[in-house]
Amino acid sequence: MVKIFLNGCCGRMGKAIANLCYNNPDYKIVAGGDIIENNTYDFPVYTSLNECTEEFDVIIDFSNAKAVPTILEFALNRKKPFICCTTALSDETVASILKASETIPVFKSANMSLGINMMVELCKQATRILYPEFDIEIVEAHHNRKLDAPSGTAIMIANGIKEEIDDNVEYVYDRHSVNKARSKNEIGISSIRGGNIVGEHSAMFISDEEIVTISHSAQTRDVFAKGALTAAKFMAGKEKGYYTMSDVIAQYIGE
Repeated sequence: MVKIFLNGCCGRMGKAIANLCYNNPDYKIVAGGDIIENNTYDFPVYTSLNECTEEFDVIIDFSNAKAVPTILEFALNRKKPFICCTTALSDETVASILKASETIPVFKSANMSLGINMMVELCKQATRILYPEFDIEIVEAHHNRKLDAPSGTAIMIANGIKEEIDDNVEYVYDRHSVNKARSKNEIGISSIRGGNIVGEHSAMFISDEEIVTISHSAQTRDVFAKGALTAAKFMAGKEKGYYTMSDVIAQYIGE
């Protein structure tokens, strides 16, 4: 059984993770952290992390960007694996997470869905085969409450594709201000916001004769919660270092 400290436990994703852990013998949330006091859980919720005395195996953080430095310091003090699921982080915070991985095990992914990370691997394979004959465009869609655009996941997909290209790749985020023909080394990234879309991502490989599309559609937010728990099981007992969902996927594809 993996014992979890769940930061951001009162948020939407925190509640999804807590619900998945109920009656699941593989996981147990022993304590949580949030700025909101909550007495409905069967585990203590701390507004001050220093008050936590429970023992746990890993920390899952699904909070907000401003809260990450505090929970990271908590992880360092307790010398526990830190699973960062929070997005839209500043460059300074990302740098501090990388620095922390020199001392403790750190897991970070822009998207915790196992499926979306499998999509990234497929896009990398497609790029090796199809580029530069095929142009590459990425389209992402999310609910109307999402603040950042493009999504961190769209950038993650683009970065994965970029790793397979020797050229100096340029990301083009929209074309309304660009009055020129498309360059071969561009990766176009477009965003859609509306309704209650959980998350849609497509990578299009386009030639004069055909279009290859690799896509992923999240039906519920439980996919991100399940991914976080998969990461928790993977990280329990790990040595210090920086880990991503690619390391989890490597277990399945034998790399």
